[in-house]
Amino acid sequence: MINEGDKAPEFCLKGLDPEGNETEICLKDFLKEGKCVVLYFYPKDNTPGCTQEACDFRDNFNKIGEKAVVIGVSPDSVESHKKFKEKYNLNFYLASDPDKKVLQAYDAWGEKKMYGKTTVGVIRSTFIIKPDGTIAKKWRNVRVKGHVDKVIEQLDKLC
Repeated sequence: MINEGDKAPEFCLKGLDPEGNETEICLKDFLKEGKCVVLYFYPKDNTPGCTQEACDFRDNFNKIGEKAVVIGVSPDSVESHKKFKEKYNLNFYLASDPDKKVLQAYDAWGEKKMYGKTTVGVIRSTFIIKPDGTIAKKWRNVRVKGHVDKVIEQLDKLC
């Protein structure tokens, strides 16, 4: 289990930059810039909850962008991310974790209950990582409605 105060697991994943170009997204590169990182894990591109969460980050980017870099991670392919990013004009990084190694490193992959049924999949989670590489705040089993407001509130305190 990964907790606040722990060192954030390092990763490099294929993905898209804010302009939609394919790139390698490595945590250490952002930490070097001295900004916090909002790392959020979501189940699937183009599904209602995930679209809402992504659009909330997009719409509030003016409140986040000076303090932090936003990276959305799902098991979807870079190709799927491209369509998602273009369709909703997303203005932050999207990373692809098809092997689920980063999801597992952040405890964002595992058993969850959906409609009373136990399944294995992405556990919607968000982390604020400080420039020193420590996890300053974590949310698990995120409810989308109002979540980005909570992230902004914490960024104001932590970054």
